[in-house]
Amino acid sequence: MNIKVVIIDDELMARNLLRGLLQTYCPNVEILADCPDLPNGVKAIHKLKPDLVFLDIEMPGHTGLELLDFFNEDEVDFSVIFTTAYNQYAIQAFKLSAIDYLLKPIEPAELEQAVERFEKMANRQLQALTVLKDNLNSHTERKLAVPEGNSIKFIELDTIVYFKADSSYTEIHFTDDTKLVISRTLKNIEETLEGEQHFFRSHKSYLVNMKYVAEYVKSDGGYLLLKNGKEIPVTPDKVQELLEKNNFVTRK
Repeated sequence: MNIKVVIIDDELMARNLLRGLLQTYCPNVEILADCPDLPNGVKAIHKLKPDLVFLDIEMPGHTGLELLDFFNEDEVDFSVIFTTAYNQYAIQAFKLSAIDYLLKPIEPAELEQAVERFEKMANRQLQALTVLKDNLNSHTERKLAVPEGNSIKFIELDTIVYFKADSSYTEIHFTDDTKLVISRTLKNIEETLEGEQHFFRSHKSYLVNMKYVAEYVKSDGGYLLLKNGKEIPVTPDKVQELLEKNNFVTRK
């Protein structure tokens, strides 16, 4: 089945490069149009009904992040892959929101992988795009996108007390004493949350939200005492990093 695509980018060279890469490495892609700005891109989407839109973020007049402003919720029946040269902070928002992106200059292998991910994850974009916009605004509560069955669940980071590894799965423990088991490794979660200063990998099996830590206890091998009374182990090689990054009362 062909994937119908619209490209939106203000740089002609970037559009031509992406068109060439898609034609060479993604033979199941049919390029319906390439557009130099967001208004023309919106017109093309309304008229041509693509499955997938490759969208530059930084463009004169309108940024790619304004795309949703031109559509009603029931009209968003396409997926988006952003093309960007954004900094690491913004890339973190993409990771948290489970929105796909390609860093410029685009690498063929990454393009192929992005198209493959689209085929698996199509039709889940509306809420993810909304969450991305929220995550890019630092004054809002940031959210983490996690797989749950055949859908994606968006979780406010401040509701998470800690993550616990369970083989290739991870348990998420919440402030209301409930938990959710997801099919992602703790290492994957840690990489996604890189830059989120409140989360600390205290042990090979634990990633903790330091907002809910009351004390570091040195006895019994060392552990974090959470505000809910839960004890989280700390491995010896993590103690110095813990003390350097966080300020709290220690108990001997």
